Parts: sequence; C-alpha cells; structure tokens
Amino acid sequence: MVALARSMTGDHPARAVLVIANRPEAAGIERARALGIPARVIDERAYPDRARFEAALTAALRAARVDVIALAGFMRVLSPPFVATFSGRILNIHPSLLPKHPGLDTHARVLAAGDAESGCTVHEVTAALDDGPMLGQGQVPVEPGDTVETLAARVREMEHRLYPAVLRRFVAGDRGLLRLP
Repeated sequence: MVALARSMTGDHPARAVLVIANRPEAAGIERARALGIPARVIDERAYPDRARFEAALTAALRAARVDVIALAGFMRVLSPPFVATFSGRILNIHPSLLPKHPGLDTHARVLAAGDAESGCTVHEVTAALDDGPMLGQGQVPVEPGDTVETLAARVREMEHRLYPAVLRRFVAGDRGLLRLP
C-alpha cells in the first residue's frame, strides 16, 4: 500500500483518496495516515454477515468517490456481487506467477514444487479467486537455499516495483500485460 501511495504523486494520473482495512490491527491504517491519506477500519467482525460488511465497504468507497480499488494486503475474498458492483475497477497483487500457485502459502508451494522462478502478478479481480485478466508480472529467481522468508522478501521487492507501474498504466487506460524481469 505504501509503495502505491508514494507512487501517486506528480504526473501520476491517480491519487490515493482512501485506505480501508478490515482489521483494526492492520499496519496500513497508521501508515496511510502518516502519508496524509484518509484511512478507515471497517472491521468485518462487527457485521453479522458478509453482505452487510460489503455494503459498508461499498458505502465508504462511494462516499470517497473511488474510481479504482487497488487491493494490497486485504486478505478477504470478495463476493461476486461486490466484485460485480466495481467490475473492471478492482486490482489485486498476488505473490506468484499466476496461473501457478493461486491462493495462500504461495512461497512454500513454489519451493515445494522446485520452481526455478517465482514472482508476482497484478490482475483484475473477478468472482473467481486469483483468476482475473493479468495486467502485469514480475519475475524473480528462486535461489539455492531459499526459505519462505527469503523468497517472500525478494518477491515483495518486485511487488513494490510492479504494482505502481501497472496501476499507472491501468488508470491511463492501458490494460496490456506489463512484464518485469
């Protein structure tokens, strides 16, 4: 989130207008506020069901007049109705080279599979998990002796390069696939 927010300055065609976390302990809330970005916690545990939680999300996003939603560390699967409401306007970053290793525990699965490379993928969010149109991929080598932590750190560095570049292109109307080595 911080890399995205910091990238949206100068001639960037977008501005961060709101950061939402679904957990009060999310570090991104204080980081957003430190950057001068309005931030809100909409605690999913305060709602009796997913529909009401997502209704609160929708209301907050509409009140802030959000055009594009860039998910970053929001570890919650969004329902098909929510995704349909913002169809074509939700981006996410996943820490693998999709379509390989969707879902959780990606770094451990990359290592267990013996993959020679890993990376990250920015994609449009659809109703199917980690399955929307790919907008960008950044590759990193899997090095001998890698652990989940060392691989995750290298992938995170690539995420901080890739996601801002894809967001800039996306907001400017370019939905082509960007590949970073």
